[in-house]
Amino acid sequence: MKNRRKKWAAAAGLAVLCAAVSFWWLEGRTKQPSMLPQPLQAQVKLSAWITDWQWETGITDWKQLGGALEEIKLFAAYFNHKDELYLTPDFREALPAFLEASKEGEPARGVLTIVNDRFQADGTAKQKDPDLISRLVATPESRSQHIRQILDMASRYGFDGVELDYEKVRKEDGANLSALYEELDERLRAEGLSLRIVLEPGVSLSSLKLPEGPDYVLMAYNLYGGHSGPGPKADYAMIKELGSKLRQLPGDHAIALSVGGFDWAENGKVVSLTEKRAVELVHASPDEPKRDPDSGALYFGYTDDQGFGHTVWYADGTTLAGWMNAAGEAGISKIAIWRLGEMEANTLQKLSGFRQQSRHE
Repeated sequence: MKNRRKKWAAAAGLAVLCAAVSFWWLEGRTKQPSMLPQPLQAQVKLSAWITDWQWETGITDWKQLGGALEEIKLFAAYFNHKDELYLTPDFREALPAFLEASKEGEPARGVLTIVNDRFQADGTAKQKDPDLISRLVATPESRSQHIRQILDMASRYGFDGVELDYEKVRKEDGANLSALYEELDERLRAEGLSLRIVLEPGVSLSSLKLPEGPDYVLMAYNLYGGHSGPGPKADYAMIKELGSKLRQLPGDHAIALSVGGFDWAENGKVVSLTEKRAVELVHASPDEPKRDPDSGALYFGYTDDQGFGHTVWYADGTTLAGWMNAAGEAGISKIAIWRLGEMEANTLQKLSGFRQQSRHE
């Protein structure tokens, strides 16, 4: 994905000229690591997710961030075989610690994320089930029933807001889903709660007419991953393009950036990695990681005990700072981090420092 280079007006003075040349080289995807984007001095607002399967290290990272987060999201409530909201045992275990931490120190708004993963009676799960969404939004009655369940769960556990992460939605369900968003937003607002809507990078804004009222979060990752060969989760061009797309939506906007990375093996196996796990694997590599100038991500190779070659790409604090800068250049100052847990201390420091800088602007 390519962005058009911004046209810069001619400016007098050597300092202005140097700045313009520097920016031109960055936009041209220079191969010089020294030209990586630096954090913008802007009003950045940070939020992040903690997952039910990694909640303990997620809360540890959260506490290391101090008051850097304005909003923290607990991922996730799912659905059972009866299309009712379902909480995993891990979620129920995490919930008290999550709610307690959200009120400590500089409190953050606690948000419940709901995902259209459906657990069968035998315990197996279908991820991102489009049939489930079709049933939930089909009629005013089915939408009303779903909204009642959401309101009951949010109020019962003391959340400050709700976030819907409904993916792989069929085009023919778009109008009914938008109706659900609008109706749910009205009901939540009446209770003093907020609504966030998570959107996939490839969402069609023309086919899905989104209502005003909710806030929208666009995922800016999955450029490379388990579905592809090696590469970064995102690059500067992708983030700027999606940032421009996000600004076409009503309401408030945030862009979601993903930490960690992936390990691609020669035998075809692809494994998702936290940042700490990626750093551990660096020690198995004969070479130092290199930084990709198009994305700011780090990459390296190593050979495992069975003789298979591996390629690893991952994001560190410098990567995130560059991605946040790219989002800022596209006019997006709200950043959501997917996800906390096993992040390196330097990355947490950079995120915390970025937020502290913006507070003093």
